[in-house]
Formats: sequence, structure tokens, C-alpha cells
Amino acid sequence: MKKLLLSMAAVALSAQAAFAQQGNAVYDSKTSDNWYMGIAAGVSTKTTHNAMLKNVNPEAGIRIGRNWTPVVGWGVEGLAYFNDKSFLDTKTFVKALNVNLFGTLNLSNWFGGYKGTPRPFEIGTITGLGWNHVFGMPEGADKNMLTAKLGLDFMFNLGKAKAWQIYLEPAILYDLDGDYRSDYCHRVTTVDQKRNMFNINASALQLLVGVNYKFGNSNGTHNFVTGAFRDQAEIDALNANINELRGVADSKDRQIDANNKTIAQLRSELEACKKKPATVEKVVATGITPAVLFKQGSSRIEKQQQLNVQLVAKYLKENPSARVQINGYASPEGGAKLNQRLSEARAAAVKDQLVKQYGISADRLDVKGCGPTDKVFDKVEFNRVAVFETK
Repeated sequence: MKKLLLSMAAVALSAQAAFAQQGNAVYDSKTSDNWYMGIAAGVSTKTTHNAMLKNVNPEAGIRIGRNWTPVVGWGVEGLAYFNDKSFLDTKTFVKALNVNLFGTLNLSNWFGGYKGTPRPFEIGTITGLGWNHVFGMPEGADKNMLTAKLGLDFMFNLGKAKAWQIYLEPAILYDLDGDYRSDYCHRVTTVDQKRNMFNINASALQLLVGVNYKFGNSNGTHNFVTGAFRDQAEIDALNANINELRGVADSKDRQIDANNKTIAQLRSELEACKKKPATVEKVVATGITPAVLFKQGSSRIEKQQQLNVQLVAKYLKENPSARVQINGYASPEGGAKLNQRLSEARAAAVKDQLVKQYGISADRLDVKGCGPTDKVFDKVEFNRVAVFETK
């Protein structure tokens, strides 16, 4: 018995090692994944003393199992063997019961590799140890025995998801106790035969056809999901790249913090500027002193600047022959092109209001965008302005 168990374990470990060497890694496999359940039916018959297959017993059962890898799996099955004789003769419909703990090897995946989804047709082996109970032995008593099962599975995986599997399984079932021949009628009398656990005279052949359903997995499929192994050099390179990106991210975070502090300071200065009266400290102009101040980045004339526009309009109405040039400026913050356009827009906004609101002829007004400067007024923010020159 120990030799049989050790042999089964060695085969399973060698199959797993061979699969691992194929460069495939199984992902997203939890303990609750890769379980299946099925039903089966078939026939069994004695291996010897069975001329013309007269003693053929129908059988049926269920199977529950789990695939640990695409190559190795295990499960439990229960089979009922039905009597081929009349119920009046045997007093029972069920001739025997067998509960079997088995292991499976998928030979197709072992030798051909697993490609991420089951093949339409696969071949595997099944090996198991079980307990068998026979009803109504010739001596009139029931019989319990240890059994061993060896077989092949010819599997057909169906559907797009490969969730359903039909299999054809020829197998041989040995009575490991060796007390009875396969006809269950003659005791083995020699010591050698009693010690032979795999005696052909104490065995039966069976042929099963079954259907398995593979339950859904946490990876969203009914089967294993695989990917390529990474070598250590590639892993080290990826880790180095990750560390470099982390350093870049930390640097960006520090830069963002500095920018946020600058923005907060500028907002504070802007609020302070808004609270100050809009007085002109110094104007570069000839003939007309008013100036129109603008908010940063804006060419819209604020309400508090309307008085200065009105003073220019009053001057032009009182001096019908006078002409005025409106010079627009921008403070030096920002790009030169943007500030040039902003200075032109400010001068144009003042002209537009003089024409539309105060009825000044456009021919008497010239506009000029003078771009960025910090020379018109001492305070930088006061250089966002439009000033006037008479001609």
C-alpha cells in the first residue's frame, strides 16, 4: 500500500515540475476555484471467468473533484453496481457500492503544455484507492474490501467557455485484500495469491461515460488562466524602473507643493490688491491724466473705472477738434505674446466704450498695444492699464 501511495505522489510531483518548466504560470487560482461535479454511467464485468461477457453489471454514480493545476487534480467518486440477476434471486437491486478517492493527470497538458484554455479533446489518467462493499456474498454475508482503480480518461471539452466536459473512461478495479477471485465464488487458497494486491483474478473491468460541469472561478472563467514566467533579470529591471518612477513622482509632488504655495501667495496679494483703492500714482500721458486699470489677465473695464473713461469722453466733447491715442499696457508677468495681445485688447475695450456709450467718433480715437511694462507706474499691478495721449 505504501509503495502505491508513494508512486502516485511521485508521478503527481514530476508532472507538476514538468508543467512548471514549460514557462507557464497559473494566475488567479484560489482554493474555491477549479471545482467540478459530474455524473456517470456504464458497465462492469469480471476480468476472468467471464465467457461471452454474461456477467455484465450496469453501474452509475457521481463525482466531485478539483483540479489543482492544469495537470494534477483529485476527487471523490461514488459508484453503485446493479445486479445482473433477478431481484427474486438476490433480494437486492444493488450488487455493490464503491467509494473511491482518486487523483488525475492530464497527459495532454503535461506533455503538450497548457495554452490558457482546455483543448477540445484531451487524454488523462485516473488512479485511486477506495472502499468496496459487496451485498450477498455466496456465503450469505456482505463483504468489505479495499480497492484500487487504474484507468484512462478520454475527455471532450464543450462550449465556448469549456465549462462542460464529457469523458469516456475504461478502467480496471482491483480487490486489494486478495481474499476473493473476481467471480466472488472461490477463495484464494495459496499464500502467494493472498499477498498479491493486484491479482488479475480479483479484479473487474469497467467502462464509464460521464458528464462534468466545471464551476465558475474568481478569474471570470471556468478554467485556469496562464501567463509567461518572468526571469529575475527582467524583474530586477522592472523594479528599478518602478523605483525611478517613484523618484520622479516624489519630485513632481515637491514641485506641486511649491507651486501651490506660490499660488496661495499670489492669491493673497491679489486679494490685498482688490482691497486697495484704484488710485493712479503716476501716468505717462500728455494732455489727459485719467487712466483705466484692469484686473490681471483681463481686458474688461470694471465698474470703478467707469469714471476715468467718462472724464476722457468729457474732454473730447469739450474739445471737438482734439484727437486721442489710447495706449494699452500689461504687467510683465506671463508670456510676451500673451501680454501684447492683452495690451491691445485693453486699448480696444476703452475705445469701444467711448464710441458706443459716449458717442465719440471712432475717427478721433487711435489705439496702440504697448505690450508688457513695469515703467508706467511704480507698482507692478498698476501697469495693467490703458492711458491717454492727445494729438
